Amino acid sequence: MAQNRFSHGSGPSQRQLRVGELIRRTLSDVLLRGDVHDPDLNRHSITVGEVRTSPDLKVATAYVLPLGGEGAEDALAALRRNSSELRHLVAKGLTLKYAPQLRFQLDETFDRMDDTRRMFADERVRRDVETPDDEADDDRDDA
Repeated sequence: MAQNRFSHGSGPSQRQLRVGELIRRTLSDVLLRGDVHDPDLNRHSITVGEVRTSPDLKVATAYVLPLGGEGAEDALAALRRNSSELRHLVAKGLTLKYAPQLRFQLDETFDRMDDTRRMFADERVRRDVETPDDEADDDRDDA
């Protein structure tokens, strides 16, 4: 059976990564300038952390978070309400065959990073992760 030449890896292709980054930058610029005519959306300062695209580049999922994380659900609802206008404004800044459909998700990366920092700050974890300098010096003396 013939293999699809595009399905030889589990991760996104270079093209998906490039297009996702272009969409992220363009969407960030649109939100920064306040081009959307919705006061509910313009009152939020929104960070676009990442954009992942489908293999056919027709769907782009933007992972967003308002500054400070406050009002995240309101900002997400405003983005979803204005997704067609955002799609039009983003498409004007790109040279793609199709304007991707924009979907929005809350970016939980920052929460996971905080949890990881807290975990590494725990004394029991630090004791397991760090190697004492004394043991490393003893190993060198034996050689």
